[in-house]
Amino acid sequence: MFFFWYQTVNITMSSTEGENDNCLAWAARDPSGLLSPYKFSRRVLGPDDVSLTITHCGVCYADVSWTRNAHGDSIYPLVPGHEIVGMVKEVGSNVHRFKTGDHVGVGTYVNSCRECSYCNDGLEVHCEKGSVFTFNRIDADGTVTKGGYSSFILVHERYCYRIPDNYPLASAAPLLCAGITVYAPMMRHKMNQPGKSLGVIGLGGLGHMAVKFGKAFGLHVTVLSTSTSKKDEALNLLKADRFVLTTDKQQMEAVAKSLDFIVDTASGDHPFDPYMALLKTMGVLVLVGFPSEVKIHPASLIIGSKTLSGSVTGGTKDTQEMLEFCAANKIYPEIEVIPIDYINEALERMVKKDVKYRFVIDIKNSLK
Repeated sequence: MFFFWYQTVNITMSSTEGENDNCLAWAARDPSGLLSPYKFSRRVLGPDDVSLTITHCGVCYADVSWTRNAHGDSIYPLVPGHEIVGMVKEVGSNVHRFKTGDHVGVGTYVNSCRECSYCNDGLEVHCEKGSVFTFNRIDADGTVTKGGYSSFILVHERYCYRIPDNYPLASAAPLLCAGITVYAPMMRHKMNQPGKSLGVIGLGGLGHMAVKFGKAFGLHVTVLSTSTSKKDEALNLLKADRFVLTTDKQQMEAVAKSLDFIVDTASGDHPFDPYMALLKTMGVLVLVGFPSEVKIHPASLIIGSKTLSGSVTGGTKDTQEMLEFCAANKIYPEIEVIPIDYINEALERMVKKDVKYRFVIDIKNSLK
């Protein structure tokens, strides 16, 4: 009861535009999801905080979901965005890892308990007390977190990532959600072994990064899709080794028991048994999409001792490692850079799957 009251008071206070508002943003005001200019006040810089001027912010489907209250818990006004990159503007007195001018990023969460076994292992996303999302969540001080569709953000240095100087900031943004969401389970399940075979279900923002990581790891990559329109880009742009139209029974039978791993990025409802049949003995399918349900015949797991696993983004250790890996191996997401005033059209296009493969907002040059 007290927490709800405290939360409501802070929501009211932090959502009111006033003379002292120091942050420009775009926000949704209601479940229509329509975004428009908004001003609010960020907290004062703390001793462990990094304040960064945002240059770019990637556009994730989570931005659609929460601006439109798809989960029934949206707190308005809502400033989305959790693929945030920019330059350090100021650091707190206890911060020594970063300095003014450094290229940095912020991902899907900005706080955690920092005491549990998962936090201690650099897996803060799995914090026992729950990690605090970058937007639309209640932070430790009772305020509502607001995301990267804004001019700047403050974050505890633990949740701030160094972006290598030679890596383009616009390209780094999608790595902080789309990239780490596929990278983390690939590393956890040892999908980085050259010569192994990888299947990728779905060729969107996450799927195309799984293909890029797979090729960088030296894997034989097969794209599994229901759309023939994806074939040319899968093979020629992303350099996948094989394309399989999953609605074609003969093509599916031809690759049965041929894959060591599958990364399933599809969020639409789809059958799982046909994909499990593509795995070799001891094969692993990792689900990172969000279909409404998962149905599977026990034999699909038992015969061949196969594994169906799940994963969601990654911890601070994996995220920093991924950024350095991408810079060292020249792995760049396929992006379409847009101005902030195009965001409503971009979200509609995302719903229609009309993006190749990630929108990135040019905050620095368009948010005025």
